[in-house]
Amino acid sequence: MTRRIAALLGLLMTAFLLAPAGVASAATAPPEASPLSRAHAHNDYEHTRPLLDALDHGFTSVEADVYLIGGELLVGHDLTDLQPGRTLQSLYLDPLVQRVREHGGEVYSGRDEPVQLLVDIKNTGAATYTRIDQVLRQYRPTLTQWSGGAVKERAVSVVISGDRPRALMEAQKVRLAAYDGRLADLGSGAPASFVPLISSNWNSSFTWQGVGPMPEVERARLHSIVDTAHADGQRVRFWATFDVASDAREAVWAELLAADVDHINTDDLPGLRTFLLAHDTEAQAAA
Repeated sequence: MTRRIAALLGLLMTAFLLAPAGVASAATAPPEASPLSRAHAHNDYEHTRPLLDALDHGFTSVEADVYLIGGELLVGHDLTDLQPGRTLQSLYLDPLVQRVREHGGEVYSGRDEPVQLLVDIKNTGAATYTRIDQVLRQYRPTLTQWSGGAVKERAVSVVISGDRPRALMEAQKVRLAAYDGRLADLGSGAPASFVPLISSNWNSSFTWQGVGPMPEVERARLHSIVDTAHADGQRVRFWATFDVASDAREAVWAELLAADVDHINTDDLPGLRTFLLAHDTEAQAAA
């Protein structure tokens, strides 16, 4: 090998070793995950990379608990979990805007349905919602807008859960967030343009936790809830479903899927993705 060739190879090796990490990783970045319309990331902020881990697994609904502290919307499950800088904006809204810009106006390329951001208010309902509303207006081009009975869908739809100030939200002529209903809202005449989602604690309506067959009376109740909501254009989500990796969990997920429940709640992102790709024909078609 000549000295010139050896020197050239040395330069190339040096350039490779000194290249920014992003250059190498960009070429080997994994392909975008196919979106899973039923996948809901419960307490999403507890993952290593809030929002981003869920999107990497194709989740189309994520949940963030927020507290209003000193004018900031801090994200965390309990007051002791809150940290400066971990805000609704920094963990969710800003990354979503960036993602939408990078994907031609959508969260997932080629999927024109909004991704749901479920914001669970943990304290001072009216004051916290008022601050959320102020913040959301800074992100208006990315967010679904509700005006009277009209809905203008955009890349991200925000839904308010937890300590929801219903009268305050109903009084708004234009909203950038919708209201998360409860079973009492089923068949109540509340329009889907205000209550697009019905959420409930699984254990308030069902005793079955996936062991043995689901009792027929409970299966009928589950299907009735979903059918009633769907007839009014509303989606359904249950929290506190059994979520420990096991045959029992898969049995619960299978019943939710068979009943056409819209959002399946989990903390196990890869576990639910694997299940849906194996059992949900809609997920299989999108993959």
